[in-house]
Amino acid sequence: MSSRRKFIKQLGAASVALPLSSMAATAIPVQVIPYTKKIFPNDKIRVAVIGFGIMGSRNVKTLLQIPGVEFAAVCDLYKGRLERARELYGPNLFTTQNYEELLDKKDIDAVIICTSDQWHDVISIAAMKKNKAVYCEKPVVHQLNQGLEVIRVQQQTKAILQVGSQRVSSIAYAKAKELYKAGEIGQLNCIEASFDRHTALGAWQYTMPLNANEQTIAWRKYLKTNPAIPFDAKRFFWWRNYKEYGTGVAGDLFVHLLSGIHFLTDSKGPSRIFATGDLSYWKDGRNVPDVMTGVMQYEATKEHPAFQVLLKVNLASGAEKVESGKVKFYGTEGVIDFGWNDFTIYRNKFSSYPNIGGWDALDTYPEAMQREILREYKQKYPASEGITVDSKPIRFTAPEGYDDRFDHFVNFFESVRTGKPVVEDALFGFRAAAPCLACNESYFQKKVINWDPGTMQIVNKI
Repeated sequence: MSSRRKFIKQLGAASVALPLSSMAATAIPVQVIPYTKKIFPNDKIRVAVIGFGIMGSRNVKTLLQIPGVEFAAVCDLYKGRLERARELYGPNLFTTQNYEELLDKKDIDAVIICTSDQWHDVISIAAMKKNKAVYCEKPVVHQLNQGLEVIRVQQQTKAILQVGSQRVSSIAYAKAKELYKAGEIGQLNCIEASFDRHTALGAWQYTMPLNANEQTIAWRKYLKTNPAIPFDAKRFFWWRNYKEYGTGVAGDLFVHLLSGIHFLTDSKGPSRIFATGDLSYWKDGRNVPDVMTGVMQYEATKEHPAFQVLLKVNLASGAEKVESGKVKFYGTEGVIDFGWNDFTIYRNKFSSYPNIGGWDALDTYPEAMQREILREYKQKYPASEGITVDSKPIRFTAPEGYDDRFDHFVNFFESVRTGKPVVEDALFGFRAAAPCLACNESYFQKKVINWDPGTMQIVNKI
């Protein structure tokens, strides 16, 4: 909690610099989710984690910073991770290789699902039917045809379910949304977003244990389909590299980008999706591309104008050594340029007069005609000027130590405790994930995917 206290002290310094022609920059206060509140014993939330790999173990460290949350149980198919959990959190921690045994425990209030993508829908549905609150890592489903059932069960059981795409809880995206809705960049027309990487770990070649075998790993439980597949440690520990267990760069990284885009624009999703790519560098047995580009067309709705989204991931990008997403919202009067928890708005309005001269056909005409054209132009536009560029951009940077995953968990546990709606429910989560999964469909089938964002189904057009 020391870093969080430091964060609060620095909060007063968090500001947005506004370009004002005759005034100094004005600070806009940033509101952050309250997390230091008195918790009574009967308010304690006992949490179990299903999948204690990289994300699961780090999620435990984050959620334990939140008052009133207790880590009570863990499930993982590799015995070594259960041993590590007991090393970190005590020998009395309940551990199992069977998630159903964990869901049967009456003293577990909420589960954090951090398994391979193939198990997201099954475990989420089972947990909701057992009256557990669910925090499921993105992309919440493995296949497009699984999303509607997760939504149906959530709505039927009234269970708390939040998807783990933390940008929806980011103070940077909240502030950017406020400025976007205020018209700071004019009318949105295009978004470019990328999530490139340039390391072996970034390409999911994770360190594997020395004792990876069928005695330490419940391999048959891992195989949701085709249980005859022989044991393969890479398919277990590097599951993101295989379409049978993961969703590749689209489901793992595009979904982060679309979650933020949908949050900011209030969009339900695109209507046309096309993706192309290649397995260009990481030829390690994986069967998903390491370079992918997706193009998505968003139709005009009452929430937003029509715009296009261009997505890119390159896992061997020589220009990208920092693993973070880059997003740019282009409008008719400016652009929002995002970092991770920061952004800059550059404003560049069109001239109110037609341009003349420079890179123009004017000087290709006879000299006398040029003079006549310029004379008529100045008569018609006596106050003419070039493009007006605002010299001072709007900048926002979250305070040092800020963690949007922490705020995402705070949101989740507040919903568990009070029953208020989560910030990213199954409906929002699937609408952000579905276009990404459709990118995989487009890539493997080599065709455009027509999507109905309202019914959340593929549209077969003749």
